[in-house]
Amino acid sequence: MDIDSVLAGVLHDTVEDTEATIEQIEALFGGDVAFLVSGVTKVSQARAGMQDLANYLPQTKDNLSKLLIAVGQDVRVIIIKLADRLHNLSTLQYMPADKQVKIARESLEVFAPMADRLGMGRVRMQIEELAFSYLEPTEFKQLQAKMKKRLSKSTRKLGTVKIDVEAELKKHHIESEINGRVKSLYSLYKKLKKVDGNIDDIYDLMALRIVVENKEDCYRVLGLLHSMYQPMISRIKDYIAIPKPNGYQSLHTVVITPAKQIVEFQIRTYEMHEYAERGLAASFHYHDQKSSKNYIKNKTSASLPAHLQWITQLQDIAIRLGNNEDISTDQLNIDLFGTRIFVYSPKGDIYNLPERALPLDFAYLVHSDIAKHAYSFRVNGKIHPFDKPLHNGDVVEVVSRKLSLPRQAWQDLVTTTHARNKLRSQLRQLGVINSITGAANIIRQKTNRKKAK
Repeated sequence: MDIDSVLAGVLHDTVEDTEATIEQIEALFGGDVAFLVSGVTKVSQARAGMQDLANYLPQTKDNLSKLLIAVGQDVRVIIIKLADRLHNLSTLQYMPADKQVKIARESLEVFAPMADRLGMGRVRMQIEELAFSYLEPTEFKQLQAKMKKRLSKSTRKLGTVKIDVEAELKKHHIESEINGRVKSLYSLYKKLKKVDGNIDDIYDLMALRIVVENKEDCYRVLGLLHSMYQPMISRIKDYIAIPKPNGYQSLHTVVITPAKQIVEFQIRTYEMHEYAERGLAASFHYHDQKSSKNYIKNKTSASLPAHLQWITQLQDIAIRLGNNEDISTDQLNIDLFGTRIFVYSPKGDIYNLPERALPLDFAYLVHSDIAKHAYSFRVNGKIHPFDKPLHNGDVVEVVSRKLSLPRQAWQDLVTTTHARNKLRSQLRQLGVINSITGAANIIRQKTNRKKAK
């Protein structure tokens, strides 16, 4: 990271834990460092009193508003916070037992998903492993022992496969590095739940990762592996052509060797590998972002790729909170921590939405005027209902008619803060929402009076 991030990392707790002020930090180290320290402090304040994800709300809306603005303006705030959290977890043994559980749960439910959203695979895995060891200590130790037993057998067998593959790639003049990748214990724990606890149904306890120079070589290697071994067709995944929602790219394939051994391979370029490990904090990605005109001009993340557009969408939530608008906890969960999907316009433009997003969420993300006149939707060429969720990789077309206008019922057909905000604004302009809001307020007041009695 750059020098300002390093300085802010060193100084991140000073305002919270000492007599130092943001003004003093700005005078000594400059406005950029002060801004980052202030942002990290807001993240800490917004977490105050959190017990689980459902209660991930600050004591005041003002704190959350500042947090969202800080993150939306400069993603380094969260990168520093994740480093701080990882450090806290590594010294958790010195805390009381109740604090250990609270911090571990918060880490697993809030910070690990945040690292995943930023594509920071290595940090996510470290946070998950440490948190899991405190939340389920017995399960953790049992899985650790099972894994150790399995790996001692797998390592020897995989060694032979690795030698054979290296020889084949050398024969075809493909420069590469081949390493083993061991599945994390927390990932194994989650996967075992899906297969009724049968570890024999999990083929990727240990995989071979092949890193090559360019994208073309990735596909050449895939072809060579399938000529050497029998592929399991249902287990071939192309995350290069269609990346995961957090930007992860790689080819995955599972093959059966002549010795009837099942082996998973991951094939990627060096750049893809760095992004898979470090995500937005990967040096090439981060410095590209930092040198962009948009960033230099106003420090916003507008130049981020599609899978990180959610960072700029935080601004929408911050503005609404600043206007004292009501945002439910569920709504924040969808926008801040939900799993993301990619959908495409018919022209091939990529749009990043939360999982379970509906067609109107897509329409409002494209443009509020297009959404305003939405008459129907086609998904992958077929008519698609307004209330049916979109899926990763869908091609979505908005069919619009000038006479079609937003309706009151649409409020139940949007899931994102962005879409809800735009829709309410349009309903207000059409004179629909005032009466609705008024009626809702009367009902709410009556309910509160009954509760008070």
